[in-house]
Amino acid sequence: MSNEVLLSTAYFAPAVYFSILASSGTAVIEKCENYHKQTYRNRCVILGANGPLTLTVPVLRGSFHKTAIRDIELDNSRQWRKQHIKSIISAYALSPYFEYYFDSIEEAINTNASFLLDLNLSTTEAVNKCIGVKNKLRLSDEFMSPEDAPNDFRYCISPKIKEAITGYTEPVYIQAFSDRYGFVPGLSIIDMLFNNGPGTHALLQRSPDCKTDNCFG
Repeated sequence: MSNEVLLSTAYFAPAVYFSILASSGTAVIEKCENYHKQTYRNRCVILGANGPLTLTVPVLRGSFHKTAIRDIELDNSRQWRKQHIKSIISAYALSPYFEYYFDSIEEAINTNASFLLDLNLSTTEAVNKCIGVKNKLRLSDEFMSPEDAPNDFRYCISPKIKEAITGYTEPVYIQAFSDRYGFVPGLSIIDMLFNNGPGTHALLQRSPDCKTDNCFG
């Protein structure tokens, strides 16, 4: 992988997203694409006592159709921040590294953001700091088509696409409810963080590549 990669914005993305960040020098975060619903751009998946749970950040209706991601506004009239924090506490309070990282995660969620892009930058930077990822994040200047963009992972990492990243194998680790559900792949990075702490960085695989035949369909 070259020193620079292109990624979508994401809300507490899965481990593969941070594996890509960890193996790059600079990550360009897409701000010019149109908003994509039902993706990690405004949701993440955690593992609670009742199984996988999706946490969705609500955005204002009317901002869905052909609206640049940079202009997507949060629906802060709803109490989603309290709900997400409550769910995270319920799922991970007994995890071995919860006390070490929860304050940073909570602060990132509670950032005074009006736009989804700003919230996601806050959460990504917070996780990078917890893990020890020191690459640079910058926003894109213009939209580049997938055919022309090198090291483009914007559409590979999606709950709708399975095994879209070659060269990456998600590491199996002990999760809070492994005795009930076995290993659940594709969870938010915070699952790995709360369960593995300083060992999270070592768990992230290096240099995944994008399968273009699966990413853009």
